[in-house]
Amino acid sequence: MKTYSNIITLSRNSREVYILDTIVGCSSGMENEIGGCYNDCYAAKSAKIYGYDFTKSILRHFKSEKHKRDIVNQISKIRMPFVRIGGSGDPSENWDHTISILKVISRCNKEIIIITRHWTILTGEQLKYFRGLNICINTSISALDKPEMLSRCLAQYQRIKKFCKSVLRIVSCDFNLNNETGSRLAKIQDALFKNESVLDTVFRPSKTNKFVTESIINIKQEVFNGKKTIASKLKRKTYMGKCSNCLEMCGVNIKSANQYVERPGLVNQLALFKK
Repeated sequence: MKTYSNIITLSRNSREVYILDTIVGCSSGMENEIGGCYNDCYAAKSAKIYGYDFTKSILRHFKSEKHKRDIVNQISKIRMPFVRIGGSGDPSENWDHTISILKVISRCNKEIIIITRHWTILTGEQLKYFRGLNICINTSISALDKPEMLSRCLAQYQRIKKFCKSVLRIVSCDFNLNNETGSRLAKIQDALFKNESVLDTVFRPSKTNKFVTESIINIKQEVFNGKKTIASKLKRKTYMGKCSNCLEMCGVNIKSANQYVERPGLVNQLALFKK
């Protein structure tokens, strides 16, 4: 299989989002589950189609000072109010490297959206860098996660609030309440949505996904970004079109208290659901 290039690029996906990945590939996610997160990682499936090895995480670098200036100029001129990090890899796999890239692109007049599963935890010193910058960290989480992942992501979502905007990016599902596991996971999902500053992201599984074959989630044919797809959609109004018309824009338009609030009750409640 092909290995990703280690040269950093700015690209626009089919939803019209501009992405600058500091790391491509996701060794942590692929080690966690064979097919990536929930055994149905969209980025992993896309990599397979194009022949890239998604099990190896490749750090991306600027190749020269001119390249740095070119990328900064490109970001400054895009018509979207933000640029996203974490499309085809997780920046948490090497926070020092990600921060080194942020120090270059933070001079642009765009909000920087970081999407992460927190495979490695930001240190106190690393977190200090985010204070005062126009950065929004999206912590990706789902009721489908194992209890240890739920606890870790919730703790980090809360912890980083006092340093920058923090959003809980929930991969939601239409759980089958007549299924014992589905009913239990639905309660966890309800608890997740009680947090402030949340985003609803629709789960698009394959028909062979275990959550589908075991009737844990309900699926329907939906239209995602203008194309028919199978999805498990919790809320009928959840947006699935071009990002340029999205109200939340990955958290850009979501107000955040930016204040750490202890919520041990939620973590304890999640522990009660564990079986």
